[in-house]
Amino acid sequence: MKQTFNLFRHISWIAIVCSMLASLLLFVMGAAKTYSAFAVFILNQTPPESLAHLDTTDIAISYLIKSLDTFLIAFVLFIFSHGVFTLFISDKSTAPTNDEQSKKIKVLNWIKTPNIGHLKNILAEVIIIILFVKFLELVLVNFDSIGWDILVLPISILLLSLGLKVLGLGESKES
Repeated sequence: MKQTFNLFRHISWIAIVCSMLASLLLFVMGAAKTYSAFAVFILNQTPPESLAHLDTTDIAISYLIKSLDTFLIAFVLFIFSHGVFTLFISDKSTAPTNDEQSKKIKVLNWIKTPNIGHLKNILAEVIIIILFVKFLELVLVNFDSIGWDILVLPISILLLSLGLKVLGLGESKES
């Protein structure tokens, strides 16, 4: 039975490959949004009609905020795929000794994933950051016509942050 579960863990390759492909796609999309910011500001490209009421500087900032958001999600997907690989695929019994580790450059040392809870923490924190970035974008684009309904997003961000604090999910535990 244990061998069956051991073989079944390889199905997580689906999540790993799909997350990496999605991360790559989001990096390309983020680069395209960054290009759009340059195109509107430097090349005087005509902005979409929904943003025509803004100054070219504000339109460029809007595109850059969107690209920041896109890159952030791309990095999260990359970290997620690495975490799933570390937790389910990599064989820790063949890990190098301390001598071998000290000789190698630890490129992905910052991305260590000790358990599935760590991945959930990262996801929860990023959701809050994404909502914050969306709020900034919303305020920037609709600065002239802000209503009370715009408070839904910051209140949601506050409640999610408080929920993380109460659950202790946002706290990093160093070993």
